[in-house]
Formats: sequence, C-alpha cells, structure tokens
Amino acid sequence: MLTNKTILITGGTGSLGKVLVRRLLSGEMGQPKKIIIFSRDEAKQHFMRVEYLNRKVATDEVIYSNFCRMLEFRIGDVRDFHSIAGALKGVDVVFNAAALKQVPSCEYFPYEAVQTNVTGPENIVRAIREEELPIETVVGISTDKACKPVNVMGMTKALQERIFIKANLDCPKTRFICVRYGNVLASRGSVIPLFHEQIKKGGPVTITTPEMTRFLLSLDQAVDTIFEAVRTAKRGETYIPRVPSAKVMDIAKALIGERDIRIEITGIRPGEKIHEILVSEEEAHRTIERGNYYVILSMLPELVRDSPPSNAIKKEYGSGDNLMTLNEVYETLHKYHLLLEDLHEYEGELLR
Repeated sequence: MLTNKTILITGGTGSLGKVLVRRLLSGEMGQPKKIIIFSRDEAKQHFMRVEYLNRKVATDEVIYSNFCRMLEFRIGDVRDFHSIAGALKGVDVVFNAAALKQVPSCEYFPYEAVQTNVTGPENIVRAIREEELPIETVVGISTDKACKPVNVMGMTKALQERIFIKANLDCPKTRFICVRYGNVLASRGSVIPLFHEQIKKGGPVTITTPEMTRFLLSLDQAVDTIFEAVRTAKRGETYIPRVPSAKVMDIAKALIGERDIRIEITGIRPGEKIHEILVSEEEAHRTIERGNYYVILSMLPELVRDSPPSNAIKKEYGSGDNLMTLNEVYETLHKYHLLLEDLHEYEGELLR
C-alpha cells in the first residue's frame, strides 16, 4: 500500500507520531521510500533521532545523512505556508498529526489553537491546490472533542475535518480523509501521565467530577484506525474506532491499586465535557459500520452520490455507553503496560 511512497508526518515527534513511525518502518503497510518528520521542536527531533540511532535492529541505518536516508527530520511549522509547502514537494502521503490539543491551553489561547488546528490544515490544502502537487492521500487526525464541540480545541479540530473533507472538491486528484478517536492511553494529552505523577508524589489524585467518562484506546489502536482508513476509506470519509470507555474515577482507582492515596474532586475544567461523543445524533444517519469501525460519510452531495444508507446506525456513539467495570479497566491498563509497575516495560516497547 505504501511501498516506495514518500510520507510526511506533521507533528511527527508526538506520542502518536512515534508509534506511527515505528509501525511504518515495520513494513506492515509496505516499505516506504522515505518518512519525513515535520515539526517545529528541534529538541524533540534530536531526541527522536538519537533514539533511532541507538537501535540495535535492522533499521540502524535509517537516520543519517539526514536528507539521504529513509527517516528524515525537517524543522517547520504548519502555520507557515511556505514552510509546509516546501515540505510537501515530492510527497505521496500526508498524515497531519500537528495540533494544539490541551483543552485548557486552547481555552486561554484560542487564536493559537486556530493557527495550528485550522490555518495549518488550510495551508496544506492551499499548497496542494496552488502548487498542483500530485499528493495521493491526506489523512487528518481528529478527536472526539470535534463532535458537538463545546471547547476551542474541539471547535478547531471540527473545522480541520471540514477543511479536509471539502478539499476533495478543490483538489480532485488527492484523496482527503479523516480519522476521529478518543482519549489515547498514555499520550501526552491523556490524564494517565498526570495520575502517574500524582501517585508517585503520594497524591492526591485529582478528578474533575465522579461522573466523567472517556473512550480508551492504545496508541497502536489509533494507528490501526489510521492504517484502515488509508486502506479502505473513500474520499471525504471519517473513520471512527469502536473502542471501550470508562469512568475516569475507575481509571484513577485502577492506577492507585492498594496504595493509600486520596482522590480529590476538583470540578470541571474550562471547556471540559462530562461525556465524550464520537458520532453525534446529526451524523448517525450517515454513519455506517465497516468492519471494526464506524464510517461517517461526507455531508457534501458531490462526494456521496447514493441515497442515505439503509444500514446507518440509529443513535449517537458516546463514552457514557457500555462502560467497562473497574476490573475491566484494571485489566485494560495492565494489558497495555500502563500500571506504574508496568510502565518501564511499556516505554521500552515504543522503540522495539
């Protein structure tokens, strides 16, 4: 599927980017010609480069000389048109993972979120359109907070989805698709690293409200969703993983275990939802099941020429449905090596 393709990953030094790179290098989607890590943080690029240089596996040679090897690191910013336009030249597939994703940060600095999460995607589309770049596929990485958004982060990611979906009309030779998923276990935007730090310090572990629920999926499940979209998505479609959800209170209890650590209720933060939604009521009538995924069809008639699907789901899909028990939450965290006693082993897996 991606054999001999040049791939650009914006925001490629993040938690998702690292796992995406590892999976691409594994060859499960074919052997790419080149993978370009595009981000504005030179320190994170340096540490990622060093991690791969120290690998004792067959990919030891992927790094240097930077522009001559399979894995290339490129400093740049999706906010800057000329920066991203230059990086897109010669690229076949784009994964747009660049984002401001901390909910409170986006609430206090909304225009910063707009520049990265809205102007960034528009710059990608503009470069492909104006430069007539022969890019095959662009994948927009979105979030459950984009569904019925109540916070700036969700609002800007919802606009990213609309920008990419509409781009199929402006750039008919490029397939623009999206993936939307919930809370990723152990990513920097996840609550789990915060709970780990609080437990290490002896507590308290802070919960905003006892009723709060969140979808839970691993970084590898997130990449599974991205790869499935690349394999099978049609222009303008958005892929949604069907994953379990849990009360945040149960996540905290499972991480604390037998430790004598207090849980403190702090109140909902600015822009925070009690339950997250991956498919809204308005989207349900054009959302179908495809394998292990829900697929939201485009609302643009130019992209969906068939009548409304007869097999559409009947209601919205939210994190308050089908909650795991406390024991199931514990088993899930243990499965992905996210209990504190398993954490060191998990971190080593990111580069294995």
